[in-house]
Amino acid sequence: MSLSEELAFLDALAQAELVRKKELKPVELVEACIRRIENLNGSLNAVVTPMFEEAMETAKGNLPEGPFKGVPFLLKDLIAFYEGVRLTFGSAFMRDYVAPFDSELVIRYKRAGLVVVGKTNVPEFGILPTTEPKLFGPTRNPWNPERSAGGSSGGSAAAVASGMVPMAHANDGGGSIRIPASCCGVFGLKPTRARNPLGPWLGDIINGLVVEHAVTRSVRDSAALLDATSGPDLGDPYWAPPPARPFLQEVGADPGRLRIAFTYKVGGAPVHPDCVEAVKDAARLCEELGHQVEERDIELDVSSITSMFMTLWTAAQAWNAESLAQLTGKTPAQEDFEPLTWALIQMGRQVTAPQYLMAVTGLQAISRSLAHQMEPYDLYLTPTLAEPPVPLGSFDSPPENPLYGMARAGAYVPFTPICNITGQPAMSVPLFWNSEGLPVGVQFVAKFGDEATLFRLAAQLEEARPWAKRFPPVTEYWNGAFDDAEE
Repeated sequence: MSLSEELAFLDALAQAELVRKKELKPVELVEACIRRIENLNGSLNAVVTPMFEEAMETAKGNLPEGPFKGVPFLLKDLIAFYEGVRLTFGSAFMRDYVAPFDSELVIRYKRAGLVVVGKTNVPEFGILPTTEPKLFGPTRNPWNPERSAGGSSGGSAAAVASGMVPMAHANDGGGSIRIPASCCGVFGLKPTRARNPLGPWLGDIINGLVVEHAVTRSVRDSAALLDATSGPDLGDPYWAPPPARPFLQEVGADPGRLRIAFTYKVGGAPVHPDCVEAVKDAARLCEELGHQVEERDIELDVSSITSMFMTLWTAAQAWNAESLAQLTGKTPAQEDFEPLTWALIQMGRQVTAPQYLMAVTGLQAISRSLAHQMEPYDLYLTPTLAEPPVPLGSFDSPPENPLYGMARAGAYVPFTPICNITGQPAMSVPLFWNSEGLPVGVQFVAKFGDEATLFRLAAQLEEARPWAKRFPPVTEYWNGAFDDAEE
């Protein structure tokens, strides 16, 4: 087995340890990563903007002595600015835009020693729960190339699942970290609202719906990365409560006997039997680990929530178009956008200021109601998605019905957006694969500010059901290196 293939099996902290021990140089990690991307990307279309030359120069230079010194990393092509590199938002409208500065988050990634080797594919504006932009074409699921990798961080999740990189940047405004994590069989944690900074371009996005973090193969990488990036930036409008101690210290810490409620129902939405079984399986595992588990449905007025969420979501697409017009100096026109995006922009332009603020007020009331419902429990367990990974093209909108993709998305992702509304941290954990060999994640939701409990339980689940040795069929050229992996 080549060095490139051996490194694909290591998480980011293990790769950084090789650099610290001087067993490998950063440039060797980056060279090996580039070879893996070149071998796999033709099949997956996960990386849309290679940064190989810049990455090699960075790896040869004086890297900071951060926790991930020399480790290759991918940036999602949405929100995060990297000076001198194009930032497209998955949209033809932005195809030629080059970022003039680094986002604060990117500055923190660099400070941690990460070497950015490229940018990953996203749906236009990150709208859909699949990654199939007209600009770059679809990202394919490493477990089945005819299936969706999820969205909007589908390129990042496919890259991590296939071993291109051990972790990759992701962001989440309605499930966009957890959805592709579920589809691709990796770990995806959405942090508490405002845990990571969005500046200097933005203070918050859509009244706090959107958060930044990553998808990873290991729990400890997610925790260590959040330690490296979290905390307020100067001038932030608000920030998450600081943790009691570093998140990495929670990995392996005793979670105690947690009170976990589970449900696979939300407002009568149909849920695939595989997703129901994934929740039941996770509930049984938690019981075996000594936790108190009980079934308890959540009381939600789904119709009202959907209406208020869509008020914010459509207004956000109009805002996207106008704010990106400011960045580029271009005037938005219908031919610059996909039909669904343009339809949402037009809807958003009709939202009045009172309607927007009434929706904000209504969703804040929902947040308080849910906080009270969760009070007796440490965690809530739900499906991440209502279906296993769907075929590519499932969200395509026909010309006569440009909003079809959005309606289809609502049926696919009834469980994840609520945590964006409430700001609570949540994670998708890859514990279950169905009879077709497709990953089906489950979601655990914690109380506001309590990533610590999520990391403690996630580490316990990872030890009980190790998933990091599962590599998808796209990597079968590695000749059965994981034949002894747990089935």
